[in-house]
Amino acid sequence: MILDKLGAILLIAALAAISTGSAAQNDTAQAPVNDHPDAKFVTAPVEIDGRILFSVRGVSSLPAGQRAAAIADRIEALARDPAVPADSLQVVESDGYTSIMAGERRVMGVVDADARIEEVSRKTIAIAYRDRIGKAIEDYRRDRRSEVLSSHGLYSAGAAVVLAVVVVLVIWLSRWFNALIERRFRSRVRNLGIQSFEIVRAERIWSGLRAALSALRILVIVVAGFAFLDFVLRGFPWTRGFANRLVEIVIRPLKTMGEGLIAEIPDLVFLVVLVLVVRFFLRLIRLFFEAVARGSVTLAGFEADWAWPTFKIARFAVVAFALVVAYPYIPGSGSEAFKGVSLFLGLVVSLGSSSAISNVIAGLMLTYRRAFKVGDRVKIGDTTGDVTEMRLQVTHLRTFKNEEVTIPNSVILSGQVVNYSSLAAQQGLILHTTVGIGYETPWRQVEAMLLMAAARTPGLLRQPAPFVMHKALGDFCVTYEINAYCNDPMVMNRLYTELHRNILDLFNEYGVQIMTPAYEGDPEQPKLVPKDQWYAAPAVSDRQDGAAQG
Repeated sequence: MILDKLGAILLIAALAAISTGSAAQNDTAQAPVNDHPDAKFVTAPVEIDGRILFSVRGVSSLPAGQRAAAIADRIEALARDPAVPADSLQVVESDGYTSIMAGERRVMGVVDADARIEEVSRKTIAIAYRDRIGKAIEDYRRDRRSEVLSSHGLYSAGAAVVLAVVVVLVIWLSRWFNALIERRFRSRVRNLGIQSFEIVRAERIWSGLRAALSALRILVIVVAGFAFLDFVLRGFPWTRGFANRLVEIVIRPLKTMGEGLIAEIPDLVFLVVLVLVVRFFLRLIRLFFEAVARGSVTLAGFEADWAWPTFKIARFAVVAFALVVAYPYIPGSGSEAFKGVSLFLGLVVSLGSSSAISNVIAGLMLTYRRAFKVGDRVKIGDTTGDVTEMRLQVTHLRTFKNEEVTIPNSVILSGQVVNYSSLAAQQGLILHTTVGIGYETPWRQVEAMLLMAAARTPGLLRQPAPFVMHKALGDFCVTYEINAYCNDPMVMNRLYTELHRNILDLFNEYGVQIMTPAYEGDPEQPKLVPKDQWYAAPAVSDRQDGAAQG
């Protein structure tokens, strides 16, 4: 019993294998066709030497691609057999299908599903297929003749010469045109740069023209090279299919982009309108804040210095809102790739811009806190200088040594700022310096000399009057501090220098020794500079200097 069942199974398997092989050999003409709606348009082209003859459908036991490949193999086999004339093909009708025969050799079978592709009868489409197959056999044999191949080789060599001439000509024309523009129009471009107040610099315009010429030259050479390659590949039957695929590789992206662009035209129009509206609105905001900065428009409690920082905040808010509105209309914004890239960029920006954001916030806080403004003399940390520029992220100082120092706003906000200019004009800035004098010198004499030194210093104010403070009673000397007012912090360094000079002169005049910065012991003679040595060479007295100039 078991042997009988095993024999039956083997018999069924053998019959199935035989029927499958027969179906493959005969294009499964007798096999039922899958008429499922989803499979109705699944076709594959029958291609010989890069030329598409027609397209066929798949059947239930043979997909369209395999069926087309099998038919193409049989046609090439016939074409390679010189004993088979190209006009010997016949159309033979059978029950349920039509066969195209070459003598006793079956080329392909045509079923009703093939006819439905062209919406004609089965016999009509079979006759059309026969004629195309015969033409393909003739072309196959003709293209492989030695004289045809030789002529295509000569044509290819000629095309290579033409390509070389075109490349040389394009390069020569590009250089000639470049020189022509530089010779005739560069001066006009410079004038344009001057007339437009250097909004667009002349050099940038010239660089743009040269870049456009270079891009055009490259484009022409690439197109010429592609045309040459396509011509050569199409001239030989073995490479004609690759030429078709090469064209498809280039055309398909352009076609896809073109179709996508056409489909996105409504969204692009919306984006263009949105950009125009936002630009107009930003211009209105800019005009308003320009008027505030000039003082033409005043707002209660709003300083004119706040106009431009506030404009930048308003501009950022408007642009951010416009981006939110425009995002759904950006082509490809709904794709997963676009979302992934947006998420990645957002993560990178959030991780890499934390310090930048803190500096921006600090810059805004400094602006509205009015800690200082452009032109003030300030001391930030160990740096003293004039504020030359206040930006959202950094503040620029110019030191007394004419050095440009850039300080992050977050550092300024977290540190101490000394502003020498904010109260100088109204209440005056107090300049002060200290000296150490021995206990044997009367303090009243020291105070008088210090006040005289302040009075001799031009630029120090008489009112409020200078005053002297006793800062410390040290181990070996008394520390005195002279304080004098000035109303211009920009000359404080010069005033300090003049004040120190006058202090030295007065103490030398009255024979008082300055004990600081260090004291080791009382010398036999006070360490003074005699008055007759005040102008020792190479120094020149004020009288001698005036006489020399006169």
